[in-house]
Amino acid sequence: MKKIISVLISAAVLLSFGGCRKNGSATEKQVIIYSNADDEAVVSIKKALDENGFEGKYILQSFGTSELGGKLFAEGADIEADLITMSSFYIESAQKTNKMFRDLEFETACTTAHPSFYTPMLAIQGAVIVNTKMLADGGLSYPKSIKDIGNPEYKNNISVVDPQGSTTAWLMVQALIESYGEAGAKEALKAIYENAGPHLELSGSGPIKKVRAGEVAVGFGLRHQAVRDKKAGLPIDFIDPTEGNYNLTESVAVINKAKKYNPLAMEMAQTIIEKGRENIIKDYPVVLYEGETVDKENQASNSRTYSEPLTTELLKEHIQLSESCK
Repeated sequence: MKKIISVLISAAVLLSFGGCRKNGSATEKQVIIYSNADDEAVVSIKKALDENGFEGKYILQSFGTSELGGKLFAEGADIEADLITMSSFYIESAQKTNKMFRDLEFETACTTAHPSFYTPMLAIQGAVIVNTKMLADGGLSYPKSIKDIGNPEYKNNISVVDPQGSTTAWLMVQALIESYGEAGAKEALKAIYENAGPHLELSGSGPIKKVRAGEVAVGFGLRHQAVRDKKAGLPIDFIDPTEGNYNLTESVAVINKAKKYNPLAMEMAQTIIEKGRENIIKDYPVVLYEGETVDKENQASNSRTYSEPLTTELLKEHIQLSESCK
C-alpha cells in the first residue's frame, strides 16, 4: 500500500510540474489585463504586446467604463487584474479611495503632468459635427458653438450623447459649465435636449452615426471620427466650438498586489506606451508625448482644460445637472 501511495504521490508531483511547463520551460503566470478601451485601441494593445515578446503571456478582458469603474472601487487591490487601461479620472478616484496602484517604474515624456501611478495611453476630444449636404439642403447655418445647436432652427435635427450612457457627453457638459457657469449650462442643455428629442444617444459614437446617415444635420461627438469621415469624402465637417475642445484620457496603471505582484505587468505597461502609441495615435490622433505629431486637421484649434480636477464625484454632479435639464 505504501508503495502504491508513493507512486501516486510521485505521479501527482510530475503532473503538477507538467502543468507549470510549456514548450519545455517553466511558464510564468499570465498577466490579467482589464480594459475599457474601444476595439481599435485593444487591437493596438495586443499588437504591441504580441510583437514584443508577450504573446501568450497575458489575458485581456474588456469591460464597459461603468462596470470596470465599479470593480475598481469595490475590489481595490484584490481585483483579479494585474494591469488596467481605464479612464484616467476613474484611476485617480480609485487610488484616492483604495490606494491600489503601484508607481510606474519607467519614465515617459508626457506633455502634461499626471500622477506617478499612471500614464496616458490615448485621448479623445469633442467637437460639433455637421452633415454639410443636410445643412445646405435645409438652408441651415453652420453652428459656431455648442450652445448654438440649441437654437430653434435645429429643432429635431440634432443628436448628442446622454451623460448617463457615455462619458463622451461629459466633453460637452464640461465645455458648457466652464463657459457659462452652471445656470447658463442648464439653460443651454435644456434647449439642446429639446432639439435632440429622440436623438439623445447612449453611445459616444451614436451622434456621428446619425449625422453620417443623414438622420440629423448636426451633432456633438468625437472629433477624430468626424475628421476621418471628412477625409474619406463623406459630406461631414467639424467645428471646434467657441466653448473649447475638451479632452478625456485613458491611461495604463499597474495594480499593487503585494505578494501576488507580477513584474511582467509593469513591463507590459511600458510596452503599451513605448511600442503601442505609434498605432494608437493613428486611431486617436491627440499628441500626448514629446516627439509625436498629427496632421493639421487633427490639431484642435481651441483646446481647453477643465478648471477642476476630473473625478467620479464631479461626473456624478454633472450627470445630476444634466438630468435636471431633460
